[in-house]
Amino acid sequence: MTVLRPSAPEPETPREEVDLRCSLAAQAAPLWEKFTPEARADALTVLADALDANTDHLVHVAADETGYGKDRLTGEVRRTTGQLRMFAERVRTGAYLDVTIDRADPDHPLGPRPELRRYQVPVGPVLVFAAGNFPFAFSVAGTDTASALAAGCPVVLKAHPGHPRTSAATAGIVSEVLARVGAPDGVFSMITGRQAGVRALRDPHITAAAFTGSVRGGRALFDIAASRPTPIPFHGELGSVNPVVVTPGVPAGQREEIAAGFVASYTLGNGQFCTKPGVLLVPQDMDMVELVTRAVRQVAAAPMLSPETVDGYERRLAEIHAAAGTDVLVKGEVTVDDAGTALVSPSLIGVSSIAELREAADVLLEECFGPTALVVQYDSVHEVEEILAALEGALTVSIHTPKAAPEPQDEYGRLLELAQQRAGRVVFNAWPTGVAVTHAQHHGGPYPAATSAHTSVGTAAAQRFLRPVVFQNAPEAFLPPALQESNPLHVPRTVDGETEPADTPPN
Repeated sequence: MTVLRPSAPEPETPREEVDLRCSLAAQAAPLWEKFTPEARADALTVLADALDANTDHLVHVAADETGYGKDRLTGEVRRTTGQLRMFAERVRTGAYLDVTIDRADPDHPLGPRPELRRYQVPVGPVLVFAAGNFPFAFSVAGTDTASALAAGCPVVLKAHPGHPRTSAATAGIVSEVLARVGAPDGVFSMITGRQAGVRALRDPHITAAAFTGSVRGGRALFDIAASRPTPIPFHGELGSVNPVVVTPGVPAGQREEIAAGFVASYTLGNGQFCTKPGVLLVPQDMDMVELVTRAVRQVAAAPMLSPETVDGYERRLAEIHAAAGTDVLVKGEVTVDDAGTALVSPSLIGVSSIAELREAADVLLEECFGPTALVVQYDSVHEVEEILAALEGALTVSIHTPKAAPEPQDEYGRLLELAQQRAGRVVFNAWPTGVAVTHAQHHGGPYPAATSAHTSVGTAAAQRFLRPVVFQNAPEAFLPPALQESNPLHVPRTVDGETEPADTPPN
């Protein structure tokens, strides 16, 4: 089992080096943008192949410096390379360019219309703050880096201090592959250190930033990005309690399934997923509290990411225990085995009424990073609606209804309305952990779940690093290839409101 050692102080990339890497990224931006969609897609595919080929080495390094096991890390590398290939295919089709053409129409009902041709262009160099809880999928070559490179933006990557050797090993592969495929110098680089990250965020060459982490850290960086002389977009994925609602009428057999599923979801990765369900709302007349308590007691202790993560978790857990109206149903423990490994067993906190939850909402309805969750009893769906209305933005809201004969939608109309107001993903009779990496996925939500309306998972994540430009009445010779009438890049287009496939010949 992995032995967790105190992390070494995070080295700071020198100020001059930070400035140089931001400057090189700006010089690389117009060159990387000119890569055809096909060439950029090929580069991402070659990178995915290289990471797959080095999986054993990367997993060995990550397992040695984090609390994650090799199976979990191997799966995460697979997810990382899968993401890269998905972005590659999206880029290859040219659909991300969103080419839209309105031809000139002197008889348009709203007045004579000029010729308008719109497409998406890269925003420029992107600063990516790597996440701690996903050493691969949200780190050096993870979704933020992959989506920015796919969009045509150079990346300056601020490594996470929780896995420095893993970051260095991954960054070496990324740099080597991009150089091999002919990408310009500066299209990718890595920096380390808190002050280096702040300096890069303030650098005028940086045009956007992406972050996954805590509300406190993300908000501080968001404020810096907004207070620059020229503010830049800051796409932060911060904190979320991800409530789960069990509606009345759920039969006994399904209750056991829900209890087991909830515990498996909130203890997955020992509670270190951003989509961990943190609050389970159940009717007073159900035996759900007992079922969940019994299931939690069957979960074995497991390591967390680092000693610093354990310390932060214990402090947060003490705040929850001290809150009025709470009942410690299962008291998790932190133990250290003979090898010096810190093992954390899950906790479960009971709250017997919505009134008590409301009384301590400022403490209880805040994310706890680790294997702890609340189970709260309610008297009416109206009370649940009241809590959802007062809840801060979340990544997910999950709703469990009777599977055999679900209630009519109009009976829970307000509940559904509030769920979509409060979250970026509404889950039915399933669990929010295990975020599918797909075209339709949305991983985000109202603040503090995220600082923008965009997703950080799925191919739509590339839209964070693109902006629209319209050419009006431009001669063909002045148009970029994506907008030329002959469609030399063979990208799909919308012309006069009608969708054309990529292989449609020009009129």
